[in-house]
Amino acid sequence: MTELKGKRILVTGGSGFIGSHLTRRLVGAGADVAVLTKYNSVIDNIRIADLWDRVRVIEADLRNLDSLLQIRDFSPQLVFHLAAYNHVGDSFIHVGEAMDVNGKGTANLAQALDTYERLVYVSTSEVYGSQRQVPFVETMTPRPVSPYSVGKYAGELYCRMLMEEMGKPVAIVRPFNAFGPYQSVRAVVAELILTCLDGHPVHATAGVQTREFNFVENLVDGILLAGTAPAAVGRTLNLGTGEEIAIRDLVSTIHRETASKSELHIGALPHRPTEIWRMAADNQSARDVLGWQPRVPFIDGLRKTIAWFRAFREQFQSPGQNLQRLAAWN
Repeated sequence: MTELKGKRILVTGGSGFIGSHLTRRLVGAGADVAVLTKYNSVIDNIRIADLWDRVRVIEADLRNLDSLLQIRDFSPQLVFHLAAYNHVGDSFIHVGEAMDVNGKGTANLAQALDTYERLVYVSTSEVYGSQRQVPFVETMTPRPVSPYSVGKYAGELYCRMLMEEMGKPVAIVRPFNAFGPYQSVRAVVAELILTCLDGHPVHATAGVQTREFNFVENLVDGILLAGTAPAAVGRTLNLGTGEEIAIRDLVSTIHRETASKSELHIGALPHRPTEIWRMAADNQSARDVLGWQPRVPFIDGLRKTIAWFRAFREQFQSPGQNLQRLAAWN
């Protein structure tokens, strides 16, 4: 990524899960990085605490256009837009926030930007919703089934309008389910790992629904390429392995890899009313356009993630140990 050295790059949601990994890679490449966060607090943004003095921090809210105008002082050449309301289930009780942040917030960001070489909108596989055919290909008509995904698709449509009607240099990527170090325990992989490490009972649905699980560094590879590959402009691209994993198999794999003594209660929980039963990516376009392919296999990424969460858990159970241990996963 030598072309990123010295380039002014804005990462919205730069202290979030995927955003923090992206920010780390950009700083390592020598870019001049600014992160957009709601609060200018190293504590609230612990994922990039060790980078705090090496990035510019812009405190703004996507819902407030006036606050976003600060971005013009930085004048980014490249923008990666990851900031979002991002919980599928909870979006049903936070409908307004999901729509405002993901839809209107994206439009606000675009208005706040002056000129730029490229905007990469990081959408989500959730916009596909329930499709009759799997794997999902980019030409399918999205059928979002949650306020979260409706909001994300609204942001995507706005970016498509920028591309197709206004000639703006925009690329759209749709990552499929991510996992890795620093992920919130509200996500299924992180929740299962910590539950198994702590030996607590695991309660799950029957687990027949399938998802992909993509190691975060693989997705960051694709997002970076969407920001640099010439042919990415004007395209919408899936980022995923195309490998389906049933949730019940995910549970048993994590249980085995953590050597857990947790009791497994498969089928104890009901499915979501709007459950998507199968989800997998057709990633041929990303391979052709970006030259991208996942480089870390699922099991290797899972073992790295378990090792990181084990160190994380031990750190907070044993005060005084060096926080640098938490970076040992890479």
